[in-house]
Parts: sequence; structure tokens; C-alpha cells
Amino acid sequence: MAQIKDPKATEVWEPVPRIVDPGNASKAPSDAIVLFDGTNLNEWQHRDGKSAQWIVKDGYMEVKENSGDIMSKRKFGDIQLHVEWSTPSKIVGEGQGRGNSGVYLQERYEIQVLDSYNNTTYPNGQAGALYKQSIPLVNATVGPGEWNVYDIIFKAPVFNKDGHKVSPGYITVLHNGVLIQNHVEIKGTTQYIGLPKNPAHGDGSIMLQYHGNPLRFRNVWVREL
Repeated sequence: MAQIKDPKATEVWEPVPRIVDPGNASKAPSDAIVLFDGTNLNEWQHRDGKSAQWIVKDGYMEVKENSGDIMSKRKFGDIQLHVEWSTPSKIVGEGQGRGNSGVYLQERYEIQVLDSYNNTTYPNGQAGALYKQSIPLVNATVGPGEWNVYDIIFKAPVFNKDGHKVSPGYITVLHNGVLIQNHVEIKGTTQYIGLPKNPAHGDGSIMLQYHGNPLRFRNVWVREL
């Protein structure tokens, strides 16, 4: 290196990154897979494989009472996920009973959705938590009825052919543009009771949780990494 005198000697010209239209607040990037554009639920189904029954209107989908979770028909590994969500404008309940839902990666790893605006609960269960594993760095939740934005970078765990985890999963989350999970190691599956587990698995669906509250979601898209 001491013999290099020409700055051009360290210029790398290949490969050239492909061009991507980044989109905007209402349009996904050109290389994204759009899972919900406000018009239909064709990309979604319930756990039993039946068509998603959530309500679609005014550009968003809303949880339908007694309907259950919905899952993307497509399965994913490492991804960038964008999803916007809104809790009811009328405040009902408190703690975990107020505007509760969740965004699951590979059907196993939950980023909590909750009305955490002036609402006290255990911090590893508030909005933006990797549920019961990692407390968000800050609380960036906006008020009831307003739209929150999650931008999630997910590196899936890797298992060998014998089912042993050889590389952990990691997650980074921006909430309304604010970093709240900074390349956090995923300890295992999301468990309501007990410790995380690590069963071997491959790609999995994105799941939006039914928790009895009328949550709304819009502008859901994925970029495979």
C-alpha cells in the first residue's frame, strides 16, 4: 500500500449497483413486493389457509372481530419490511389491553404493536419492543388514531441440517423514523410465558396479530435482502 501513489488505483468500478426508484410516502420502492396497497387482501390468508377476512376500506385494512391473525401467502427470509399502523382513536382499556397487535417475522418473532402513548405497561412489551426480549431505546409512539410507521430490517437465524442454530437472527427497527432497536440479537421465538425457543425452520410468513382490538394497517411492502 505504501507504493500506491495514484488515487485511481483504489477506485472500484464493478459491480455497478442497480438503479432502484426509492418511491415516496405513498409509493413503495420499485424493487419491493407490495403486500397491501389499500385495495385488497389477495396477498393474505388466515392460519387455516382461508382467505383473509379483515375489513378493507379507505386505503387501510382493519382487524375484523373474532377473525384471527392474518399471514402473508409468500414466505420470506432476510427482509426490509415497511408497515404502517394505527390504534383506535377512542381509548379503551389500559396497559396491554389498549390497541394491542403485533408484527411477526417468519411467524415467530414479534415486534409489538400497542398504543404506548401515555400508556404504562412493562417496557419489554410496549410498542416497538421485540416482545419480552428487547426494550425499545425510546418511545416514539404518536397519539391514538394517528399513523405509526415501522421500518424493520430482519436478518433471519440460520440452522444447519441437524437443526442446530449456527447463526442468530438480528433485527433493527425504526419507529416513525427513530431508531428503537439497533441490530438486536433475537434470542428465539416470541413466548408469552417462559423463555424463547429455537426450533429449526426456514423462510416464513409475515403475520399481523389479532388481539381483539380494531387495529388498522396500511402501506405494507417488503424488499428481499
